[in-house]
Amino acid sequence: VQLVESGGGLVQPGGSLSLSCLASGFTFSSTAMSWYRQAPGKERELVATISSGGRSTDYADSMKGRFTISRDNAKNTVFLQMNSLKPEDTAVYYCHARLYGRHYWGQGTQVTASS
Repeated sequence: VQLVESGGGLVQPGGSLSLSCLASGFTFSSTAMSWYRQAPGKERELVATISSGGRSTDYADSMKGRFTISRDNAKNTVFLQMNSLKPEDTAVYYCHARLYGRHYWGQGTQVTASS
């Protein structure tokens, strides 16, 4: 199993970023996918989850209305569109899959919202 994130960077507060996660080594189209994040000194927290077919999504309360999770099963890729970014969104963002009771993580991508 391999999860590779991309798309992080530095953005001013109020700006937008789009993250991507390319998955391999498992049947992506049958697997729910999630994004998590971890800020310095804080625990890792769930950002958003999308069902295997993409019809169902769920978000942490603080991300609702600002973040959108989506997927392209033909390309084995899950996305996270982040709008209206705030300084408190600064964190390392991780792609996640749970397979046969095990948790798999990407290497993470840094998102920094700062002026």
